[in-house]
Amino acid sequence: MKKISVYDSVGHVLCHDMTRIVKGEMKGPQFKKGHVVTAEDIPMLLSMGKENIFVWEKVEGMVHEDDAAPRLRDICINENMSASEPSEGKIEIFADCDGLFKVDVERLNAINSLGEIIIATRHGNTPVKKGDKLVGTRIIPLIIEEEKIEEAERLAGKEPLLTLLPFKPMKVGLLTTGSEIFHGRIKDTFTPVIVGKLEKYGLEVAEHKLVDDDDEMLVNSILEMKEKGMDLILCTGGMSVDPDDKTPGAIKKTGVDIVTYGAPVLPGAMFLLGYFEDGTPVMGLPGCVMYAKATIFDLVLPRIAAGEKVTRESLMGFGHGGLCLGCDVCVFPNCGFGKGY
Repeated sequence: MKKISVYDSVGHVLCHDMTRIVKGEMKGPQFKKGHVVTAEDIPMLLSMGKENIFVWEKVEGMVHEDDAAPRLRDICINENMSASEPSEGKIEIFADCDGLFKVDVERLNAINSLGEIIIATRHGNTPVKKGDKLVGTRIIPLIIEEEKIEEAERLAGKEPLLTLLPFKPMKVGLLTTGSEIFHGRIKDTFTPVIVGKLEKYGLEVAEHKLVDDDDEMLVNSILEMKEKGMDLILCTGGMSVDPDDKTPGAIKKTGVDIVTYGAPVLPGAMFLLGYFEDGTPVMGLPGCVMYAKATIFDLVLPRIAAGEKVTRESLMGFGHGGLCLGCDVCVFPNCGFGKGY
């Protein structure tokens, strides 16, 4: 590109968008890349503070920002996503469905470390809604060395940096435990909370049963849910280490492979997760899920709903960021809870 006086610009082709900002009126490109300057444009250019402009001169080995931006987009974008058109070297990517958003952070950091390129994402392993913005990308200079774009593509490899896993339809079996509820001494206030949390991911309770604090009854009820083809089995209450809390022991007796009993998350330390041999997940939910606005259940549920198998390693990773601050106004998941990675 070359710099010329605005008075000599008629007939020349602009090599970049030119932004005009008028408070309360507009903020955006007054002239787009590729615009051929006319005599009528000169007063407007001067009012925008442009006494000189830059016109495009192609240089070997250099790429214009709006030509490089789609290549940066292609490093990121994956199925179930769509992107905006490039503007001033920027492209944004949006969710085309509800799902679990994931980011390959290691490759993301490597590409951002190249300089003159930015890819800014929302936190990975978080639920998103259709239409949510997932990432913004930008080429910093007006023109960039093609070698830098090629290096970013090499670091990215064949797989995009981003993944959006749609939530899957699942039949949920819910066991509400506790003699006080089983015998009708108190109202069951746990179940409505669970139903509300499941609805966020399009999940419904297909089977619900009240269970006494009886070891054999708990074991048989869990196995019954499994035989009925439940895709997810939830057991609420009775999760502490007190002798009369039977739920953890009953889950173990069903033959479930226990991933963890206990998680480095507050609230939610007494959480249990296990899987039957065929991959059916079973969760034991502590009492905090009933009254706390955000708990371990809110961190794990979207992963399960997206069909992801949750490992012990990923659960232990919640420790950094696993302390809920109990804010007066809860904005979860748009906060730091569970996002220590």
